[in-house]
Amino acid sequence: MNDIKFNSLNELYTRLLPALNTKVNELKLNGISYIKVDDIWDYLRMHKWNKSSNLTLSECVDDILNTSDLEYKKYMKNKMSSILGG
Repeated sequence: MNDIKFNSLNELYTRLLPALNTKVNELKLNGISYIKVDDIWDYLRMHKWNKSSNLTLSECVDDILNTSDLEYKKYMKNKMSSILGG
């Protein structure tokens, strides 16, 4: 099978958008409506994928869909805390 190569983060983001939207919808069904697509993208890009190399598209989708709601909530709590200076 051919490896899919991406020329930019924007290209990867666009390719992952359906999975990101699916996770946001799942979070909403679980009563978590404050987490947005870009929050999930930022969390994974900065905290999970930054130490990885040669990730496949399927691994990225798996990470998006299978990262726990709690991990996303903790990330948002820390993000808001740092923004508010607390």
